[in-house]
Amino acid sequence: MDKIKFATIWLAGCSGCHMSFLDLDEFLIDLADLVDVVYSPVGCDLKDYPEGVDVCLVEGAVANEDNLELIYQVRRRTQTLIAFGDCAVTANVPAMRNMLREGAKPVLERGYLELADENPHLPHAPGIVPELLDRVLPVHEVVPIDIFMPGCPPSADRIRATLEPLLQGQQPAMVGRDMIKFG
Repeated sequence: MDKIKFATIWLAGCSGCHMSFLDLDEFLIDLADLVDVVYSPVGCDLKDYPEGVDVCLVEGAVANEDNLELIYQVRRRTQTLIAFGDCAVTANVPAMRNMLREGAKPVLERGYLELADENPHLPHAPGIVPELLDRVLPVHEVVPIDIFMPGCPPSADRIRATLEPLLQGQQPAMVGRDMIKFG
C-alpha cells in the first residue's frame, strides 16, 4: 500500500496547532507508518512544497504576500486541504489588526516608528521581509477548503479524529461539540 503524502504548513499564527499536533504522542508513531511527511515546519527542512500531496493541515491566517503565494501553491498541489485551527478558519488573533480598517500602514507605523527605541524606520526589504496584506484573511477567503478543524488549538483528540478517517479513505465527521467547538 502506498503511503499518504502528508504535509503541514504554518502561515500567520502562533504555532500552537503544530504543538497540539505533537501532543498526538504515541499516535505519531502509528501515523509515521501510514504517511510520508513531504513538507512541514516540524521536523522537516524541505524548502519547496511538492506536487501530489494527499492531505495538508494549514495553520494560521493569510497575512502577507508570502502567505498568499504559499497557500495558492499548496491548494494547486494538494488533494485535501484542512483549515487547521481558529486562525486558519476565522483569521482569529492575527486579524485583530483588521479592526483598524486602514490597512497595514497604521500597524507598521505603530510597531516600527512610534514604539521604536532606536533607529525608527519602516521595514522594506523586498524578497526578505514580505509585504503585509491590507487585511488578514481566513484561508477559505483565499482558496477552497475541504475540511474545517477549529480550535485554539484543536486538541490532539480532535486532530486524531480528523486524520484517522482520512487515512482510511473516509471523510471525518466534523459534527458535535468535540469536533467543531472554537477556542
